[in-house]
Amino acid sequence: METRVIEMAKKHILAATTGAAAALALAACTGGAGGAAAGGDGIEGEPSGEITVITQRTDLVDTVFQDYKEQFEKEYPDVTVSFESMTDYEGEIAVRMNTQDYGDVLLIPNSVTPDKLGTFFEPLGGVEELGEKYALLEEEAYEGQAYGIPITVNTQGIVYNKKVWADAGLTDWPTTPDELLDDLRAIKDKTDAVPYYTNYADGWPLSQWDGNRGALGDPAYANEHIAYTDTPWAPGEWHHISDGLLFDIVAGGLSEEDPTTTNWEESKTLLGTGKVGTMLLGSWAITQMQQAAEDAGGSADDIGYMPFPYQVDGTFHAQVAGDYKNAINVHSEHKAAAWAWVEWFAEESGYAYDEGGLSPLVDGPTPETLAGFTDAGVELVALDPAPSGKEAYEANVVSESEVDLYGNIYRQELVDVARGAKDGDKESFFASLNERWAKARAAVG
Repeated sequence: METRVIEMAKKHILAATTGAAAALALAACTGGAGGAAAGGDGIEGEPSGEITVITQRTDLVDTVFQDYKEQFEKEYPDVTVSFESMTDYEGEIAVRMNTQDYGDVLLIPNSVTPDKLGTFFEPLGGVEELGEKYALLEEEAYEGQAYGIPITVNTQGIVYNKKVWADAGLTDWPTTPDELLDDLRAIKDKTDAVPYYTNYADGWPLSQWDGNRGALGDPAYANEHIAYTDTPWAPGEWHHISDGLLFDIVAGGLSEEDPTTTNWEESKTLLGTGKVGTMLLGSWAITQMQQAAEDAGGSADDIGYMPFPYQVDGTFHAQVAGDYKNAINVHSEHKAAAWAWVEWFAEESGYAYDEGGLSPLVDGPTPETLAGFTDAGVELVALDPAPSGKEAYEANVVSESEVDLYGNIYRQELVDVARGAKDGDKESFFASLNERWAKARAAVG
């Protein structure tokens, strides 16, 4: 597939995929493909019946999602929608999927391996066909079949409190990791705010660091490095740049004093009210921080978003990728109704825009929350899909090495080493990661 580097001003995302997601690419499909309702080629019948939609948005299920229900049922009067929400979505849905009772529409969990997607989810139709309407389908597709539609498309970067940064005398975005470290030191010296918040205790926010590979501006990077080198943590490689920055932030005393006491929900208020200056998170977090600021009596205008501190030829780049994907339970008894919901959610709910995300529609709008990226000429990069036949190679190396590249465990270990709670230093920690990685590559072959 053609590689594309997408300028923000184009206001849409063309179909490409991230290397990390492609490493978890789908198994060959089983059964029919989706959608008489949307140009697919398998789901038949008029939408009707009762469907259950499972969501991770515990904060919206009793408010915004009830508005969705009313609008959807008005358009599809023969369908009744109910919702279930899960706080620990990944953990809880994995248990449910040991049965056939895991709703009618759900989000594809990260834990599903490539050879199992066709077992759990109904194929929706051809990537080429559906890709004329929906973006980034390759993230959950295999052999030309798509299994999920993004609920929103995120870009990656750093959410920050603009007032805190201004109080520290900072007006320009950092263009290198060293510049970011200098800026965080200025926040520490000139304000009362915690410069950076790791969200160590909840864990999952640390996984966000792997989503910034596109900052290098090279859509082919993941397919030519990372799983194809024995030393991803060597100087100059992405994980040395990224994880090295996290290490230096913590080692430099620029993060919270005791990371074991962090709290995700509280962190939104801390950043919104200026008690914390900076957090690396996907663009999905912007509206949550703005709402937290307003709820605490502050201003949503204090919340800003900047790209990862790295430039190529004077230009910032930011990776784009789909968020969770709405998918249909292969065991659902009301697949036509389920597919109608998946379509409606992507095309009519407004969820992506309202949540500050890029639209899952190819020609969808760009949210106001990313206006700063537009003004700064940030280029959005969708990483190339893995080569045919090697879709699962990176994931297999990750599994064999037991270095959870897309998770938080080894980054929590990194934080522990950096703060002196565990033996070692940056060089020895990265050397151990490289050793484990090299052995895994040799085992995978």
